Amino acid sequence: MGSADQASDGYSAVFFMDGSDVSRQMRASEFGAFLDGYVGLSDLADTDVKAVYVLLGSDLLVRSLVFFRIYFDEEGRADSHWNLPVEKLARKGAKGPDMGAGPIRLVCRSQCPKSASAEDFWDPDMTPGSNHFQAIRRAVDANTLRFRKVEPTPEEDIPVLGAESRSQEEPEVSADRVRLARVIREQRLRIKTLQSVHRDALSDLQRENRHEMQALRNETAELQQKYERQKLSNEQLKKRLAERNEQYLMMQEQIASGEARNEREGATADAEVVLLREQLERRQRELELRDEKIVVLEQENYDLRHQPPTENSVMDHLQNHSVFLVAYHAGVGHITLPYDDIESYFRNPVAYAAERCGLNEPAYRQWLDHYEHPVCHHKLTNGKPCGEPVMRISQPAEFRAEVDDRCEQHRPKDSS
Repeated sequence: MGSADQASDGYSAVFFMDGSDVSRQMRASEFGAFLDGYVGLSDLADTDVKAVYVLLGSDLLVRSLVFFRIYFDEEGRADSHWNLPVEKLARKGAKGPDMGAGPIRLVCRSQCPKSASAEDFWDPDMTPGSNHFQAIRRAVDANTLRFRKVEPTPEEDIPVLGAESRSQEEPEVSADRVRLARVIREQRLRIKTLQSVHRDALSDLQRENRHEMQALRNETAELQQKYERQKLSNEQLKKRLAERNEQYLMMQEQIASGEARNEREGATADAEVVLLREQLERRQRELELRDEKIVVLEQENYDLRHQPPTENSVMDHLQNHSVFLVAYHAGVGHITLPYDDIESYFRNPVAYAAERCGLNEPAYRQWLDHYEHPVCHHKLTNGKPCGEPVMRISQPAEFRAEVDDRCEQHRPKDSS
């Protein structure tokens, strides 16, 4: 980017935007100093900034705007790899809205040259009340950068023979056509920017939904693992308790057989029986507590699976049909996913699409392989497929395995 503030036909500046307002202004030479790394902006550290390159005429009217992005690192210095030729782009942009000197040249995300990446630009907001063009025009009118305004030299009113008659012959509708063309151009630009904003919002919403779904799946898997561990622990406890019961029964038999021989040994055995009974009762109480914990965990697992989504969350909007998830699969087309089908769809999208086609998953995958690669799959003697092109069957229900994916030479003779 050049360092001159004043171009051959006017001035150039860079505006930093904060929402719908101009938060910082600088001349082109000052911005060049930031790019060279001489100075930094601590308040913009680790920030992806939305900026506008503004090309003004000597009359301080906007001639061109380039809406670009630039990253400032942790020290507030501009990205050293940033090399977007905004000056050249400003002179090659497509027509934009009229900002006082006729339609400007505009470069933004929805209207960028093919040689540039759309990710390097952003779309202005044209919504009434938060219009970026109006904010830029107000900042230019304020002229805080103190550009010297050069009034245009009035043209001499030289009478031209026949000019009056020609002006009277010009149709008044020409001016209306110009205004209408400008309005249409501005509306088309607004539609493009709104579509871009919608795509970005939808992408953010889908990404947020995927993260929430993954978090819920992780939480459910963790609870399931905890439940399995508790279940295994209870089974081991039951096994030990059964062994103690067997020991208790064996001890009872020994006590019964020893009572006739020795009273003292009988008394000792009775004490051991009492001790074993106490241990058995204690183990039984532990088992009951474990069973209660299992019931509580199962209830928590059920509540987590069936709890309503948080208010104003992505899942809440999906459940209330404020937002719909749409998936596309070959043979089915676009599918609007009901809220109750979202979890089963993300668990196995192919099986879900196969069910919509009335097929099982292997049959659908076999048709999908044929649909994506319509060639003969007959195995030759060398073990490789024939590979001869065949006619693609576009409907899964009409596909016949080992018939429609075979060429005329390898197709069964009895197939029609």
